[in-house]
Amino acid sequence: MLIARRADTRARADLATWKMMAKLNGASALPHEAQVFLESYKALLTQKSDADATEATIKVMYKAYYGEMGGAGDPPELPAQSSRPVKDNVTAFKRPSGQRRSVQQNPAQPSHTKPRMPVALIFACLVVVYVGIRYFWP
Repeated sequence: MLIARRADTRARADLATWKMMAKLNGASALPHEAQVFLESYKALLTQKSDADATEATIKVMYKAYYGEMGGAGDPPELPAQSSRPVKDNVTAFKRPSGQRRSVQQNPAQPSHTKPRMPVALIFACLVVVYVGIRYFWP
């Protein structure tokens, strides 16, 4: 059963990767085996929906990978993948609501923020300190 799960996981990951490479016009860089599976997937797309063609291709790849990984006989049936949507770990980018924006929008209110020191002034102070240490330190 361990070989079956590994073969199924590998088939799903490989097909997803190959489909993405095909979308990015990189299918010609794939190995011959991958190109054969992609061609069978494209042929199935003309007959079935995308989800059905994907599952059918994964089953064919699963059988091939199962034998390749040392599985004997027909691969066991694995439980069907749940059709619930996959939750991403990606968080949408949101601009931080800053105090500067509100200050710029309403200049009539007094600003209680600390003024920032210019970068040039900081650099000049660092140069003075470096020169002082370099030439006046015994």
